[in-house]
Amino acid sequence: MTRELPDAVREAFETHDGYDVTDDRAAVTTTPFDGTVTVEQTDADWNRRYVVDVTVPTLSAVVGEVVGPAVAEGWFETLERRLEDAPMATRANVELDTFEVRRIDETVEITYAFTSGSESQAADVAKALVEYVEGTYVEGIVPGYDYQPPVAGLLDQAQSGGAQGERGGTPL
Repeated sequence: MTRELPDAVREAFETHDGYDVTDDRAAVTTTPFDGTVTVEQTDADWNRRYVVDVTVPTLSAVVGEVVGPAVAEGWFETLERRLEDAPMATRANVELDTFEVRRIDETVEITYAFTSGSESQAADVAKALVEYVEGTYVEGIVPGYDYQPPVAGLLDQAQSGGAQGERGGTPL
């Protein structure tokens, strides 16, 4: 059940770059994938549980041709294994309460949950988790397919080095 964000959480996420905050969630705006953060109260008044949900398309959902079952399954299994390492991408000592990866039709839904007593650190950690999903997704792109948005845009960005970088190859 989604609850309204507590005032301290709302303030921390509103002052952090990369979030669009509504009554009950904070959406990460630095990636084309849907990444949201909701908050649950814990038994301790000073601690909150942050639930980070990210939705990305499956490989077959973003290519213009048929993806064989072996490639699709291997891609998903590799993505799932790599996503498990997301806490190492944060600048905090994060222990996950929950880590789930679900394939539903043409999407992959990833959930991370962690507990923190610091709202500003939670905003940093949540954003890092969402951005880790994006980076891991791009690293797992299988060469040889004609990619559609939003992956085509991510690949263009990676090949050109992003907004300020120099032109280079794909991240593969």
